[in-house]
Amino acid sequence: MNKLHMIAKGVAPILAALLMTACAAPEFKQPAMEVPTAFKESQQPAATKTAADGSTWKQAQAAEAQPRGEWWLAFNDPALNELVNEATRANANLAVAAARVKQARAIAGVAEADRIPQVGVNAGAQRLRQSPAELGLPAGTPVDPGKAFSANLTASYELDLFGRVSSNVAAARGDAASVEANYRSVLLAMQADVAQTYFRLRATDAELETLNRTVQTREENVKVNQRRFDLGDIGEFDLSRAKTELATARAEAIGLQRQRVTTEHALAVLLGKPAASYTAGNSPLLDGTLLPVIPAGLPSTLLERRPDIAAAQRAMEAANARIGVARSAMFPSLMLNANAGGVSGNTVADVFKWSSRSWLLGAALSLPVIDGGRNRANITRSEAALEESVGSYRQSVLTAFAEVEDNLAGLRILAGQTVQIEDAVVSARRSADLAQKLYTAGRSSYLDLLDAQRNLAAVERSAVQLRGNRAVTTVALIRALGGGWDAAQPTTLAQK
Repeated sequence: MNKLHMIAKGVAPILAALLMTACAAPEFKQPAMEVPTAFKESQQPAATKTAADGSTWKQAQAAEAQPRGEWWLAFNDPALNELVNEATRANANLAVAAARVKQARAIAGVAEADRIPQVGVNAGAQRLRQSPAELGLPAGTPVDPGKAFSANLTASYELDLFGRVSSNVAAARGDAASVEANYRSVLLAMQADVAQTYFRLRATDAELETLNRTVQTREENVKVNQRRFDLGDIGEFDLSRAKTELATARAEAIGLQRQRVTTEHALAVLLGKPAASYTAGNSPLLDGTLLPVIPAGLPSTLLERRPDIAAAQRAMEAANARIGVARSAMFPSLMLNANAGGVSGNTVADVFKWSSRSWLLGAALSLPVIDGGRNRANITRSEAALEESVGSYRQSVLTAFAEVEDNLAGLRILAGQTVQIEDAVVSARRSADLAQKLYTAGRSSYLDLLDAQRNLAAVERSAVQLRGNRAVTTVALIRALGGGWDAAQPTTLAQK
């Protein structure tokens, strides 16, 4: 007998441990990802690299909740600063994301409440008349109605024997953290959208300015050709060509105005304003615009910086915890209940007399016996949900790496294009000037002058478009890197 007792005493803790292990959530393991040691584009020759070593941009720390900093200040543009701040206060999508954070935190609070006993108070009064049959009396026996008053203090508490409560709390916390990371992702996306839309608007203004100069040149050509036609120096062909080029340039300028209006409306929406009530001032993107030099850092830091990756990480942890919730349903749950108060059939005051006291202590153990496979299916579903979240996480990481590489390559190629287009602008201006002098001296035809002027207009527009693309791509790189952090020293800026 003693041996059996000793065996039972030794086996009991082992069985308890096995039960706990069987129903608890599995240990969360970070999915294996192949992380390159460096971005491929950052290994380009120094002459073509867009990210310079020695920048004062601070590298990521191991905390995705760290403030991203006012990275847009690096562009040294007061108008942009005001627009971003205004959008942060009024953007509708950001308000929606903030409301979701409140909801997720509240749901986590509901889950946390199951950790402590639930205490309540109830009081009531009732009047009842029972039939003679219920009281075991002959039919027709007069029965007077009765009354009862009661007041009770109740308490209930679920013992977390198999981790249902703790796993549910962990899942709710993971959901809340994921939603908060999504909020930071929406915030970063909104700020980047404002900056990119702003630079597109300024690039359009600069392109319009270039087109307006072309229109002025075409107008001068029409005037000169009209005088020469009137004097009989040229035929109607050259005059008609000059008028055609003028009308074409004006049409292009009008078409570009449509693009500007559409971009202005998009900026108004980001600012939380009706499109009809917002007008952006004219501010061409000039050659002297300062763009920050953005170091890409290491690919491993990208997993810490990107809020969308952080959201996917927290979603995995929540899905992992829900496996524990599903497993716990296979095992008993124990609920403790207590009730103490008073009941009186006379007056309300009698309820609180010692002689009217009543109390109840109880424990209820419930265990599923036949559920038709429901609980096992829930476990399978929760495990599949974890597999889905792991796949989403890996996809987010791969997308993040690709976006950084795309924008690093974009900036590198745009920098090379800019060098060539600037040389082309110088040559085209020289060609147009020489063509004008030769035509004025009567040593070349009007078609030669038109070709030189068309070439100059096209090259100047390409240069303007490249400036806009570089500004937009710089913002895209910052967004792909997860934003920037406040640094102790001013951010280094580079010309162009």
